[in-house]
Amino acid sequence: MKVFAGNGLSAFCLATALAAMASAGLGEGIEGITRPSEDITLSFTRSGQIREVLVKEGDQVKAGQVLVQQDDAAEQAQLEQLKAQAEDMIRIKAAEAQTEQKKVDLKKLQQAAERGAATELEVEHARLDVTIAELSTELAKFERDQARGKYKETKLLVDRMRLESPIAGKVEQVNVERGESIDALKEVVRVVKIDPLWIEMPAPRGVADVLSCGQTARVEFPPAPLSPGEKRYAEGKVTYIAAVADSASETRTVRVEVPNRFSRPAGDRVMVFFPQPPGHSGDPKAVSPNKNQDKKE
Repeated sequence: MKVFAGNGLSAFCLATALAAMASAGLGEGIEGITRPSEDITLSFTRSGQIREVLVKEGDQVKAGQVLVQQDDAAEQAQLEQLKAQAEDMIRIKAAEAQTEQKKVDLKKLQQAAERGAATELEVEHARLDVTIAELSTELAKFERDQARGKYKETKLLVDRMRLESPIAGKVEQVNVERGESIDALKEVVRVVKIDPLWIEMPAPRGVADVLSCGQTARVEFPPAPLSPGEKRYAEGKVTYIAAVADSASETRTVRVEVPNRFSRPAGDRVMVFFPQPPGHSGDPKAVSPNKNQDKKE
């Protein structure tokens, strides 16, 4: 069994730790390296000039918090103009009023035609005027809908000129400065989430094949700098087991998620212990995932 041991840990303490692992029904430790459970690098989709950098490296940020803002003065002015056009109802109301007037004119001409005071041609012209007025109303509504669509499109572009953190985490890198002109897709800011931590490791087939997602695992963290002999453990759970095994090493990748109760940075080497199944001899290779096959043998 592999166990982290500080320089000050005596042979007696080491033996005690090994005995505790065995009594807890834990198998052989598998070494893994912790990494952030979320690691996101943000970029702008358009080139432009940086107006504000609102965070610095090491800052804790919330989901939705604005991190970096491009200069969007021109786009904001255009957005206001498009908003006014999208909300304008004057042309539609004017077209509707004109349509009503044309209908009134048509009705009067029809009444006059019944008395012989207007010709059929005049009535037909009045009827066409109503149709044209109705089409003008529809055109005004169409143009308003087009303005609304253009406003929404421009608003999306303006929204993309600011970078918001999609997660709650810590700012790991800031690669721009205020006033700097940058190209599209340049890496601007990196945000990581280290609570919980993820640990991915190549687990022997004998161990991985009997694991299941949601199963608990015990994670041993490196000793604290001021207490080199003190063991520090946290309970995690299996969140992923690779469906494809590595035939060369006879391993499958297993991911464990563990709370960062010791506020450790990602990148630590840790040991992960999985509970041994009943009747396990202690050798990971001796575990068989096929119970029926075990019975036949």
